Amino acid sequence: MVKLTWEQRLIIALICISVIVYIVKLLVFGDDGESNTLSYIFNSLGFLPINILIVTIIINRLLSMRAKQQQQEKMKMVIGLFFSEMGVRLLRLITASDSNAEEIRNILAVHKAWTPGDFSQAKQQLASCRFTASPSAADLIEIRGLLEKHHEFLLRLIENPVLLEHNSISKLLQDLFHLGEELASRGNIADLPKTDIAHLAGDVNRVYPQLTFVWLDHMEYLAANYPYLLSLSIRKSPFTPQCDVVVRE
Repeated sequence: MVKLTWEQRLIIALICISVIVYIVKLLVFGDDGESNTLSYIFNSLGFLPINILIVTIIINRLLSMRAKQQQQEKMKMVIGLFFSEMGVRLLRLITASDSNAEEIRNILAVHKAWTPGDFSQAKQQLASCRFTASPSAADLIEIRGLLEKHHEFLLRLIENPVLLEHNSISKLLQDLFHLGEELASRGNIADLPKTDIAHLAGDVNRVYPQLTFVWLDHMEYLAANYPYLLSLSIRKSPFTPQCDVVVRE
């Protein structure tokens, strides 16, 4: 048995009410084409449920869709700001410590001619990749400095209700805060035992694939909407060994 949503049940109820009112009108007044006050009242009552249906459901749904599109647009803008401020730098630091990063770099060699099919294929290939960063103590110190420098920025992001409604982004921010807290809790990272370095590497690798997929989603969004922003983002890509923003072609 198909379970109807509350909206579907409301639509059926309103239509039934309208049909009943017009049936009663036909039974009482007939259909001789004459119009009087009572006939007019019945016509108005019969159309009232349809009017409610149009205004409260259909128009409201259209307005909700519009608001959701605007919300998605704002979210994409905030994600772009995140990568401009610190995301690209963080990904570059993590990728540099991944001995298997070459495979990921080859998959994420995004260029301006990429189609939605190319992005979809890249996501499928990424899903089978192993993200195994092995950050050294020096890498962890640099990552800690980056997270501490942008701590207030991350706090403002996590307070943004638009981002928190997006599960993958809220999970990424949560794991970034956890990584930052773990690193901030240590004193001299250079003196940590290998076991603790391995533990911190696990926290880094929890963030690594999430950052990568969000970055790829952002590139796809720019490719579809802002090609000129895509060009700069490609030149600043964290997956190119040498970052060179100068246009040479």
